[in-house]
Amino acid sequence: MSSLPRRQTLLGGLVLALAPGVRAQTFPSKPVRLIVGYSAGGAVDIIARAIGQHLQAGLGQPVIVDNRPGGGTNIATKALIDSPPDGTTLMLAANALAANVSLFQPAPYSLDRITPIASVGRVPVVLAANSKSAIDSLKTLIAEAKAKPDSINFGSPGNGSTPHLAIELFERAAGIRLQHVPYKGGAQAITDAIGGTIQTVAVNALEVLPHVKSGALRVLAVLSEKRSSIFPEAPTIAESGFPGFEASVWYGVVGPAGMPAAVVARLHEEVEKALAATDVRERLASAGGEVAPGSSAMFAEMLQREQQRYARLIRESNIKPE
Repeated sequence: MSSLPRRQTLLGGLVLALAPGVRAQTFPSKPVRLIVGYSAGGAVDIIARAIGQHLQAGLGQPVIVDNRPGGGTNIATKALIDSPPDGTTLMLAANALAANVSLFQPAPYSLDRITPIASVGRVPVVLAANSKSAIDSLKTLIAEAKAKPDSINFGSPGNGSTPHLAIELFERAAGIRLQHVPYKGGAQAITDAIGGTIQTVAVNALEVLPHVKSGALRVLAVLSEKRSSIFPEAPTIAESGFPGFEASVWYGVVGPAGMPAAVVARLHEEVEKALAATDVRERLASAGGEVAPGSSAMFAEMLQREQQRYARLIRESNIKPE
């Protein structure tokens, strides 16, 4: 009996065993698209372009940033999950990825349609007030809110936005009630806080920076574990009496479900290299944040925790999208 069929079977098994490695070595064979669910020029877009430049160098293929704003980032997420899971379509996601599962009904997607690849970084949410306001500290705000519930309002970039949800969480921790005033973006909320139309405003650190520098606004607290590099004098929420409380805008690279493990590992490696680059670290630092690398598994666990935390908050506070 000939041994040829046996040799062919062994060879076929070897090819299958090596297939993941082969895919990793040949990946990518075409340009990579990095979707951003926000307009060009914003914080997420800026960070995506900084990381994209390094991914392009590491992967040897063009990395094209594809801005798809609208729908509370659901348009961008749908474009991602409908793409082939070959690793050439990615998205730089933020908190909305976890929150929107519960914020929109019916749910526009589930997290099992997503492949977490790499955590990127965090930028803190800040609560600020007009610098001439009698509300000159978080302690003052809490005392006033407890004495007169619903007497203090805060503006945010919109219903269900990360700053809005952050302040809702803070209200629960502090045992106070504030009045939420939603805007279509942080810029108008900041303008109205400066003009006195609203008393306080919650936005990410980058948006409020120029107005704090000009003296128009005062940061009451930074909602992060550590003090902000761009607001070193502003106390953290923990220093203000709420140890363990943290509410930041986080960023991470994700892909569609079903991506080969070898491709995920390659992409994770390239993102980690990008995060070690000085220009990427400086870009995040200029936004008041910092890089936050971690394994794909750690990022996946964080996504699940965030989804559960937001689901409970949205349900119990009856928060609706605009």
